[in-house]
Amino acid sequence: MSSKLEQLQAMLAPVVEALGYECWGVEFISQGRHSLLRVYIDHANGIQVDDCEKVSRQVSGVLDVEDPISSEYTLEVSSPGMDRPLFTLEQFAKHAGEQVKIKLRSPFEGRRNFQGLLKGVEEQDVIVQADEHEYLLPVDSIEKANIIPRFD
Repeated sequence: MSSKLEQLQAMLAPVVEALGYECWGVEFISQGRHSLLRVYIDHANGIQVDDCEKVSRQVSGVLDVEDPISSEYTLEVSSPGMDRPLFTLEQFAKHAGEQVKIKLRSPFEGRRNFQGLLKGVEEQDVIVQADEHEYLLPVDSIEKANIIPRFD
């Protein structure tokens, strides 16, 4: 995780948690003058639009005071959804047995994209079974990881 993301996560997680939600993860997508700060929140009872609004107001206030992002950006507060992104080793471990799609920052064994069964974690690696092979992917090399929803 980049230091900017770590800083944002450390700043925003306590705010989200004080409101009674889990801070599932933070994404910052820098797109020149139109950057996006997305905060994912979760709760055992699910997330409604009102929950996102409440968290957005609080997070927005903290961001206005702390001003950690110098450029213009849009703040978006969202539930992780059915294709929930995975950010931490704990989240990968919790979702072992699920199908996942993983994109790496740089190629590993000649490829950046992996889709398959999430087997779990081992130390700092995520274990994925894809194409009848088992891969140990360092969590720090993962750019993006999502659950593939099942509809059965």
